[in-house]
Amino acid sequence: MPTAKRPVPHLPPFQRFLDAHRDDVLRYLIASLGRDDADDAFQETFIAALRAYPRLLPDSNLRGWVLTIAHRKALDVHRARGRNPIAVAQIGERADGATARAADADGPDHWERVRVLPARQREVLTLRYGADLTHAEIALALGCSEEAARRAAADGLKTLREELRDVPATA
Repeated sequence: MPTAKRPVPHLPPFQRFLDAHRDDVLRYLIASLGRDDADDAFQETFIAALRAYPRLLPDSNLRGWVLTIAHRKALDVHRARGRNPIAVAQIGERADGATARAADADGPDHWERVRVLPARQREVLTLRYGADLTHAEIALALGCSEEAARRAAADGLKTLREELRDVPATA
């Protein structure tokens, strides 16, 4: 008795793949890098994905694969930032902190606080809350254990909570 052959899965056309995953990738990159650098990293992510797409196995986890590429592009940007000089504002004659208080009047930008965390904590929190990955998916993307991903997330959240506890409430 002949057995029925199961159809071989195939990859969707690249445009359909891009349409399905672009929002997740952009959201992750904005959370990880900020709006200014996210656009360039987004383009680099999908250029790299386009080049590698024909070699991808049909049963691959496409979302996890493209978010891993985005994560690596974000790491490249963070490394480049470390090599670039940091621009500072003109320092006035008074150093009374009025400018800092005025900047905080709009409320804290939590992603800015995440961006200055240690690398592993920053990576885990942006993948967890920016890209909505599970701890298992984060572990796969970062090449670590699921427990290590959970620990880094817990440590990062603890640091953020402590910082926010120290921020004075504005009226």
